[in-house]
Amino acid sequence: MRHLTDDQVRTLLPSPADAVAMMRETLAALADGAASVAPKSQVEPRAGAFANAMPAAWPARGLLGMKWVAVVPDNAERDLPAISGLVLLSDATTGTTRCTMDAGELTALRTAAVTGASLALDDRPVVFLGTGVQARSHLRVLEAIGRPEVTVWGRRREALDELVAWGREHAPDVRVTATTDRAAALAGACVVVSGLPIGLDGAGIGADEIAPDATLLPLDYASSAHAGLAEGAAVAADDPEQFEALRPVKLGADYPRATTATGALLRDGRPEGRVVVQNLGSGLGDVVLADVVARASGL
Repeated sequence: MRHLTDDQVRTLLPSPADAVAMMRETLAALADGAASVAPKSQVEPRAGAFANAMPAAWPARGLLGMKWVAVVPDNAERDLPAISGLVLLSDATTGTTRCTMDAGELTALRTAAVTGASLALDDRPVVFLGTGVQARSHLRVLEAIGRPEVTVWGRRREALDELVAWGREHAPDVRVTATTDRAAALAGACVVVSGLPIGLDGAGIGADEIAPDATLLPLDYASSAHAGLAEGAAVAADDPEQFEALRPVKLGADYPRATTATGALLRDGRPEGRVVVQNLGSGLGDVVLADVVARASGL
């Protein structure tokens, strides 16, 4: 069995524009039931750490696979990454294993590509919260979908400067306005993508900080779009079943339920008022991109 490293995966992934198109199809498949997925199965190997299994199948595409990801926040003390994962692809006919691959590069593109597909709902200027890996992958996707401007907020000026420099090289058609002034970044914001960690203290966005009809796209249960902000909004999720399974644990029992799938919103159009689109990271998106990588490698 062959295993592909992150370095190999990086060279075989589709372009950001192609990835966005694939994720739009994936969101539609999740909305209409064409794909078979299950909510993340979570186990806790010890206090403060957890791991998720994310299986997915898309019979019409002959896709079968699973993403496995472990999150260990204190790994920094061991000089190890806090998040580790891999994607396993199986032959949909025989069930035999095609290959495995590191999930880091693939996840970064998949997450940003789902945002890129979701941004078809709202063409107003984008504000991105955070300066990590997802900020970089989102710059590439914003360039690919023709969104030439973004305001990025970060706590550290050094991290912002590094992101701007990276963007000049890797996403030169996107003009980045970088600021450590959170209030200024959010003032009247219409589209907010949050790449901040779940549970980060003081990360919640106040309803009076943004436009009353703003579109919020939190990544992976980011607590920036807290229950008070989602109350009264139209709440969608890439995978509503998964969202409902983990909503009470990740965001609290008082968090509003998702009333529709992101793919359905893209099909039917954005409702009026505030909209919260939860980008949870369905395993189907990972399997779709992993299949492209595997085929490009001859597997």
